[in-house]
Amino acid sequence: MAHTYEYPRPALTVDCVVFALDDGELKVLLIQRDLPPFAGTWALPGGFVRMEEGLEEAARRELAEETGLQDIFLEQLYTFGGVDRDPRGRVVSVAYYALVNLAAHRVQASTDARLAAWFAVSEVPTLAFDHEQILAAALARLKGKVRYEPIGFELLPAHFTLSQIQQLYETVLERTLDKRNFRKKILTMGVLVETDEIQQDVAHRAARLYRFDEQKYRKLKKRGFNFEV
Repeated sequence: MAHTYEYPRPALTVDCVVFALDDGELKVLLIQRDLPPFAGTWALPGGFVRMEEGLEEAARRELAEETGLQDIFLEQLYTFGGVDRDPRGRVVSVAYYALVNLAAHRVQASTDARLAAWFAVSEVPTLAFDHEQILAAALARLKGKVRYEPIGFELLPAHFTLSQIQQLYETVLERTLDKRNFRKKILTMGVLVETDEIQQDVAHRAARLYRFDEQKYRKLKKRGFNFEV
């Protein structure tokens, strides 16, 4: 016999803030809702958690269904439970943020989304529900964590230049970094591997390409290594 709860239970959803870098701009992925409430309004990808799902499982399913994104960095952000955040009733949302290399992932709207598109975070339209609040929280988390965890490499291609790394941090942190000091610091950490490749099809002098050695970073972290930019 199924147990009967004495109190009503709120519905549970997941919402995902997906960031990417594009031509020196930090962008966020939005969907245009096809169903009420807020039909036609831009929103974060997400949806209701199924009874048989874990939270991250639900977040990854919704991303795949609404945007086509799969196999990306995803981390839990915060729980949003404002009483009036959803006009359909009492709905609590567990938010996640994700980081992707834009060139490696193609987005495509499906299910209850009319469109899926990238917007510069400085030019985001009015969003449905409390998604502007969720986006602001995700931006704050990204700006804080990118300085002490190497999550920023998720926004870059597998092989990158030192200039691309610096541009990444300057874009996310919204400030200029001294080129000489930044390169000295990032290289002395010992988590970058210089490849035998150089940039292709560039007008300027081709720069050397590097890759992030995640395995070495994990070993260093176990020994107390502190990643800080």
